[in-house]
Amino acid sequence: MSLNAAEQITDAPRIDDEPDGSGRRYRLEGNWRSANVHGVLRQLDQLTKQRSNGQVVIDLSDLSDVDTAGALLIRRLKESQEAHGVSVRIEGSTPHIDELLTAFAEQPNGEAAEPRPKKSLAERIFAPIGESVYDIWGNFIAAMYILGSAVRGAQLKFGRGSGVSPASIVNQIDHMAVRAVPIILLMSFLIGAIIAQQGAFQLRYFGAEIFVVDLVGILQLREIGVLLTAIMIAGRSGSAITAEIGSMKMREEVDALKVMGLNPVGVLIFPRLVALTVALPLLTILANFASLAGAAVVAWAYSGITFATFVSRLHEAVSLSTVISGMIKAPFMALVIGIVAAVEGLKVGGSAESLGQHVTQSVVKSIFVVILMDGLFAMFYAAIDF
Repeated sequence: MSLNAAEQITDAPRIDDEPDGSGRRYRLEGNWRSANVHGVLRQLDQLTKQRSNGQVVIDLSDLSDVDTAGALLIRRLKESQEAHGVSVRIEGSTPHIDELLTAFAEQPNGEAAEPRPKKSLAERIFAPIGESVYDIWGNFIAAMYILGSAVRGAQLKFGRGSGVSPASIVNQIDHMAVRAVPIILLMSFLIGAIIAQQGAFQLRYFGAEIFVVDLVGILQLREIGVLLTAIMIAGRSGSAITAEIGSMKMREEVDALKVMGLNPVGVLIFPRLVALTVALPLLTILANFASLAGAAVVAWAYSGITFATFVSRLHEAVSLSTVISGMIKAPFMALVIGIVAAVEGLKVGGSAESLGQHVTQSVVKSIFVVILMDGLFAMFYAAIDF
């Protein structure tokens, strides 16, 4: 047998169970580290189930070494005996062992944590409502700050009026508008085709299939075109803005800009707001053309309405006010999407979980506010008979 193996056997952890007056004395010996304690686990389980009479003394004077695994087992032995109603005293401890044992206690002083006061029914009902209102107010203040900073100007440096490089705005337009064209065209083409098919199917019973052109034209140009485009941009570009600004916040790049004397709103947010304000109206125009093209194809294939008849009827049904009423909404929806995305991005904490939560909140809030704004515009148009 080698010398190292003999030392390991000699220093193996042991528990000697000895009588001590009317009680018991558990003498712990050897090396109680994680690599060795497996040898006493079975004996320790038996002792934790055993109920002693009188006082139990846990003698640690013969321990050669202890780590957190050994301290956890000692603590487990002590608490199991106390659970049986037996008084337990530890002897032969050292400051190192005391520190390890204290780490596993519920409180450093051995006292149990104070129970939380029970909330009343009214507090449980109205407290979340008040917190939500307070959170909405905080989001509104942050949004107004970003909007005010954007209206005031780019302000790359604090206290100095200096413009933003056009290259950054063009780059953002490329990401938000140009690369979104295929999905916007496909979505709008399908939406127009579906509306035309369903409208023609219902109007066929009245012999008025030609009015499907009026249905698609007014609905698409006035409501559906800008609304669905804004929802798509909120999910695509809004989430990207939140993720980009949030990741910069996680890596403390936003704080670095402030240290350098640069305004994060002017550097990060202003170019994205300008790009969104330019991109959304342009994408809405493309979406309207694609939707009308899909409706024309379905009307020709499903109802036999020729393209010339479709265009002629569309010219009669749609006025300039119909087109303008839809396009007016686009810049406002773009600003709302950009501001909500920027606010959520600046609220990101230091974890990936926080980033995911705020990206989700950004998309949900943007879509909700866009739909709410569309409803307010509809009420406003109805009030002024536009």
